[in-house]
Parts: sequence; structure tokens; C-alpha cells
Amino acid sequence: MVGSCSAEREGFDAVAKTIVVVGFGPGVSSAVAERFGAEGFSVALVARSQERLSDGVRQLKAKGVAAAAFTADAADPSSIRAAFAKIRSELGKIGAIHWNAFSGQATGDLLTVDPATVKDVFDVAVVGLLSAVQEALPDLRATTDGAILVTNGAYGELNPLVDGFAVASKAEGVALANAAKAKLVGLLAARLKEDGVFVGEVTIAGVVKGTGPKSPGVPTIESASIADAFWTLYQNRSANRARIG
Repeated sequence: MVGSCSAEREGFDAVAKTIVVVGFGPGVSSAVAERFGAEGFSVALVARSQERLSDGVRQLKAKGVAAAAFTADAADPSSIRAAFAKIRSELGKIGAIHWNAFSGQATGDLLTVDPATVKDVFDVAVVGLLSAVQEALPDLRATTDGAILVTNGAYGELNPLVDGFAVASKAEGVALANAAKAKLVGLLAARLKEDGVFVGEVTIAGVVKGTGPKSPGVPTIESASIADAFWTLYQNRSANRARIG
């Protein structure tokens, strides 16, 4: 369910750009919020954990970034739509979305899982993301530099070696979700290009430093480097995809 805004509107400029960061937590989303905040964006943080959100707002404000928090479930379309509507009401028009939410972790082995539950791996990667895009689309189309920015993982790549690694890592559900999300990014990019709305994706092939255990042979990636890649995509608005790792 959507909760109350955990920060005052004070500090927000009605004409400032607002980026909505969905799936906020340590690592990539924190770095993106800081990077875009440093460039003058107001930041709306969205996640299920109020404690995590409150801490994120506090840290951003300490760095001079105007930030507010909204609780929502990225897998629930009505929750996401309500959160975006509240963000618009509290902070003004939405200029960009950063979709950092992931799904599929509960489906490790496709040969033993109940097939009827496999559709759940797409709740965040496709259904939630599409709900956010539809809710924000009037705002994104109304500006000259609207953007949808998506974090993805390399498990979704069409590569036999990656497929083998996903199976060995018991991440088959994540791989399905990531592949579907990558396709949705491409479709949205093609659909919204004429509207002037940029759609970009950064695929992470490695472990983000500080967010998970280090594995032999798997690169460790600084979250700031990923945030820089998102900012480059947003500024250049030419290439729709970047890969790190």
C-alpha cells in the first residue's frame, strides 16, 4: 500500500525536474539518486521499506539534494500508480523514472517450480514497470527531456554461457525476468522515440560493490560508475543500452 510522503514539500522547486527512483536501496539506486540530485533533480524515492526510505532521504538531504519518500510495492500496479499520482501531487510533474526493482528471485529451478507461479517473475520486471510508465507518460511527453531509465542484469542476455551460469546460480527466474525487461525496454524505446521520451537500460554484468558476496571470476562494480552510465545515457539520448562488467 502507498504510505504518506515522509518528507516535507519544503525545499522542492515547482519547476524543478523530478526523478522517481523505484526499488530504492543501497547500491545502484542510491548512486543514481545522488548523481541526478547533484545535477539539480528533485528525487522521489519509492520502495516497500519505510526505514530504508527515511534513511535515504536523510542522506540525500545531507548532500543538499531535495528528496522525499513514498512507500509502494513495485509488483502491485495499483500501488505503483497511486504512488506516482501522489508524487505528482506533492512534487509536481515527473521528468524521469529510474526503475531499479527486480523480480524472479523466488524461482530458482524451472523444472521443479509450479508452472502456474512462473508468471509471478514478471510482476516487477514487466507489469510494475509498465504501470509506472503509463502513469507517468503524460508528464514525460510534456517535457522536452523525459526519460525512462532501467537497471537490468546480465542473466537476461541471450548467451549460452550466461544461461549456464544462471542455471548453476539457481537464478533461472531472475534470468527470465531480466530477458523480458530487456525486451520491454526495446519496445518502449521504439514506441516513445517520436514522442521525445528517451528509454535507456544499463545492464550490470557483475556484483555491485557492497550489495552482495564477491564470487570468483565475477567483477565487482562501483555503483557510482553505474550511475555515471545512466547519466551519460540520459544526456546523450542516442544509444539506448550500456553494459558494465
